[in-house]
Amino acid sequence: MKSIAIVLVVAVLGILAWALLHSSHHIAVVVNGHPLVGPAKLAAEGWGLLVGIVALFCTAILLVFVFAGTALIVLAVLVFAGFVAAWFVFPFLLPLLVPLFLVWIFVAATRRARK
Repeated sequence: MKSIAIVLVVAVLGILAWALLHSSHHIAVVVNGHPLVGPAKLAAEGWGLLVGIVALFCTAILLVFVFAGTALIVLAVLVFAGFVAAWFVFPFLLPLLVPLFLVWIFVAATRRARK
């Protein structure tokens, strides 16, 4: 996990360096009627880029949780669809499957309570 984090930090720093070296020359930051030039321009562009990168990382973290929730909903729909398909294919097993499911949930709950 640490190696992935290191690779991501190096990638972000590389993107920052690339963006600063290849910045748009037609965009000017104006302070008191004078455009920024030299190191001040690089600093202003760098802070703007860092804010953008942080915003993108925050959005990525939010999307991880959203897609995890979406994946759980999709999994629940697939389990329900499988249950309905089993009901249509084996209708005589439904009276046996429902009590077995309830016993399975009870055993899982008691095992979790012991841990």
